[in-house]
Amino acid sequence: EVQLVESGGGLVQAGGSLRLSCAASGFTFDDYAIGWFRQAPGKGREGVSWISNFDGTTQYSDSVRGRFTISSDNAKSTVSLQMNKLKPEDTAVYYCAAMRPPIGTMNPQMYDLWGQGTQVTVSS
Repeated sequence: EVQLVESGGGLVQAGGSLRLSCAASGFTFDDYAIGWFRQAPGKGREGVSWISNFDGTTQYSDSVRGRFTISSDNAKSTVSLQMNKLKPEDTAVYYCAAMRPPIGTMNPQMYDLWGQGTQVTVSS
């Protein structure tokens, strides 16, 4: 079965950290880029970061650069998003998604496979 499963969300105080994981199965991991997106209530889906499982290229949105780090473990078919110095405005449902070819983009419409999402809530 082709699927992406996110984990690691939760409630944290401002300034704290969380680590999200995205476990992939049912497809050739190295052929894809994995992106993290988030959606806050009443807002559209926003690109946060992506990584190419082919060559390790990464990209971050301006709002998270310097605070979030994306990494990939190709042997385990897992992508992680380490989130530090969290802010209340980071509160959202976070989704991981996969696209092929593994070039990556912040445009959610380019991604074919989506996880179910995990809630991240940052209190002030």
